[in-house]
Amino acid sequence: MASRRFTPLLAALPLVLLSPLLAAQDLIADMSAGPPTGRYAFASSTPRSLPDLLKGPGQGEPAQPVGHWFLPAGPERGPAVILIHGSGGLYDAMLDFWPRQFNAAGIAVLAVDSFGPRGVKSTAEDQSQVPFAADTADAFAALKLVASHPRVDPARIAIMGFSRGGITTWRTAVERIAAAQKLPDNLRFAAHVPMYSGGCVGAFRLMVKPGVFTTKAPMQWVHGDADDYTTIGACRDYADRIGKAGTPVEFVALEGAMHKFDQDDTRRLNVRGAQRTLETCPLELDIDTLATYDRNTGQRVSGEALQALTRQSCSAIGAHVQGDRAARDKAAQAILAFFRKTLGSR
Repeated sequence: MASRRFTPLLAALPLVLLSPLLAAQDLIADMSAGPPTGRYAFASSTPRSLPDLLKGPGQGEPAQPVGHWFLPAGPERGPAVILIHGSGGLYDAMLDFWPRQFNAAGIAVLAVDSFGPRGVKSTAEDQSQVPFAADTADAFAALKLVASHPRVDPARIAIMGFSRGGITTWRTAVERIAAAQKLPDNLRFAAHVPMYSGGCVGAFRLMVKPGVFTTKAPMQWVHGDADDYTTIGACRDYADRIGKAGTPVEFVALEGAMHKFDQDDTRRLNVRGAQRTLETCPLELDIDTLATYDRNTGQRVSGEALQALTRQSCSAIGAHVQGDRAARDKAAQAILAFFRKTLGSR
């Protein structure tokens, strides 16, 4: 039934609004005019690093990420979710499966393309092509944009990110990062859903202490237990630590599901050049000092010692991805139930 409600809306749209490969989309400063379903570019920036991100909005080169906007039927004002892609860039489920699920529940969707407008297709083999801080800058710019739409309740906007986008999803829950963005009216994400998230180990992992993560916005982590790209054990441990520090946390484990289980392609694909971090990597970053520590010893590491530890215990190449429709359906059920609790969706 959800598919039938969604299809007429898409069928009525000009093709230019549906394909990221066709003509240029509109550039908008805000959504106060109530734009309908379509593609819209919006202003952001490209901070080169986490320290740059912490300096506030507008750091680095200007950028114009593209948001694919999907409004549910009806005139009601309601919640929204912002989708952040992973290293492979925008993909099928972000433009079809997830918008259908959420629109049917009365949730508006903005699927953000951070790579295409920056001239990048994929960062799987070279993550330096787009700084991770740029993804987070785009997410906060998207939050501000969506909050201005008259059909959206600014207090009920969630973020959901996939793999590399999962890092953005939990980073936006970090108090110091969010405060640095100087959002109007203390605007914040109401819920965070990291999907098969990256950053649970290694230098992206933030040291968990009281006050680092918000305690006001719940998290739901969703992960396949057969994932060999971003392993479930590291993320389960990280989510548990965040929960013990005061953030309401749920963890959904999907039996037999691999990385990117929500994609349409059900073949098992070998991503030979994929950069990944081993679960044994002991590194973590203190957000207060921006120093890196070995969490096994508690000792600060830098310079050659940091490089050696990264080579010996952290870095690996190669992983697999595989779509799994049964796992995807289970994930959708869990996430929709989570959004009913946290966003008041139907």
